[in-house]
Amino acid sequence: MTDQRRSLGKRGEDMAVSYLKKNGYKIIEQNYRSKLGEIDIIAREDGALAFIEVKTRYTNRFGSPKGAITQKKKRKVSMVALEYLKKTKQMGHKARFDVVAVHICPDPVIELIKNAFNLAY
Repeated sequence: MTDQRRSLGKRGEDMAVSYLKKNGYKIIEQNYRSKLGEIDIIAREDGALAFIEVKTRYTNRFGSPKGAITQKKKRKVSMVALEYLKKTKQMGHKARFDVVAVHICPDPVIELIKNAFNLAY
């Protein structure tokens, strides 16, 4: 990954965290990593544990941020989420997958999609 892409991703995640906090989310983890993969943000909101994938784009030239959540990415996030739930002994808790799409140009726009996808195998 290039420094420019890493910087864009970091900027998008920072914007997403700020947005989520303003909208009642309590951030538990950022960039949660395991040997299975990574989840950008883990938060609590409205009694549920939210596993949040953040996608950031300067423009829609290569597609929208929402469109960047592939089936492969959903499976990867699902596996890491299940591992997290087991590790933290929260398997019985309500959980969901949200997506935050961040459009940088021309003016920043943040879109939150709650329950963006279901557990994928």
